[in-house]
This record gives sequence, C-alpha cells and structure tokens, in this order.
Amino acid sequence: MANRIIAITDIHGEIDKLNSLLDKLAIQPDDTIVFMGDYIDRGPDAKGVIDKVIAMGEVCKCVYLKGSHEYAYLKAREGERYYTHLFWTYGGVQTAESYGNFENIYKVHGEFLDNLLPYYMTDDYLFIHAGIRPQVPFNAQDERDFYYIRGEFIYKKHNLPQKIIFGHTDFKEPQVQADKICIDTGCGKYPDAVLTALILPEERFVHS
Repeated sequence: MANRIIAITDIHGEIDKLNSLLDKLAIQPDDTIVFMGDYIDRGPDAKGVIDKVIAMGEVCKCVYLKGSHEYAYLKAREGERYYTHLFWTYGGVQTAESYGNFENIYKVHGEFLDNLLPYYMTDDYLFIHAGIRPQVPFNAQDERDFYYIRGEFIYKKHNLPQKIIFGHTDFKEPQVQADKICIDTGCGKYPDAVLTALILPEERFVHS
C-alpha cells in the first residue's frame, strides 16, 4: 500500500528483532517510518540499533522521536543525579558496553541524540513516546510527560482531534482504544517479547 506511515517504538538495543521486523515490512521509498524513541538500553546493541535507524533514512522518510531512555541519557550526560541513576539502573550498562564506554555514546551518536523530536503530529495522528496529560492544553504540556507519563494518560480520554500512537508502557499485545494505540510489547524487557510495528492508516500490526 502506498504512502504508509509505520510506527515503531521501544527497540531497546534489540538489533536482530529490528532487522527482522524491517524485513517483514518490506519498506518502500514512499513509506514514512516514525521511530518513537527508546533505541537504547537493556538490549545488547544500542549502537547497532541507532546505526540502523539512521541508515533507514536513505531508504524512506524517517522521523526520529526521543524516548524516556534517551531523555535520561542526555540528562545524565549533563550530570543530573536523578537521571544518572535512571540511566545506569535501567539498561545503561549495556548501552555503554555497546559503544565501548559512556563517553563514546555521544562521540558516535551525539548529533542524532541531540536532534530527536519530542513528538510528530499529522492531521490524523500524534506520535509520541509516552503520551500527554489529558487535562492540560497541548501547548502547556510538561515535556517530561511526553516521555514518562503512564496511567494518567492511558486510562483517560484526551481531547485532541488526532489519534495518539505511543509506547513506553509495555503490554503483551498492542492496546487499541478509540483515541489511542499503544504498541510497546516489551521488546528488550523480556527475552521472548516481540518488537511491534503499526501500519497506518489501515491499523495493521506486524511483529518481529
């Protein structure tokens, strides 16, 4: 189908699952892939994942969003203690190992990480890592909610005209609601978890 929008999120260093998923999707030049963050941490090859998603920009249009793990890494690099704890506690060791050491992460992919977007909005969809705070106007949102919000967003209706496509909170299967779809199926967190893509506008799921 022409002009597909394909959403992928929470890859978490699982390069083999990403490659498998992209093979099944048979990406075409007129596709748009929206990568919705959490490229790094937990899995064995964060560097390989980022290399791959950057390379996909030569195949089709790609949009790169920031996830909670990239947010925490960037804040840790600035020396913020809370985010330093988050980075090293939730998979940062594997990320540093995939680059050789902590300093190499920024040396190799600092430009990519600095330029990640907080969200991507079209007429029909809002792509975002974690969600938004439903009671707050979009232009007054706290950006941290884009990366970290969970239940306050997932279990309440929002007032945007767009359907929100998000990840961050993992489920065994994609969660489809009238106003939102979560496609984090636990890749990188559980050994047997699949990486999921959502193909729009048909709302079809493909798994690694």
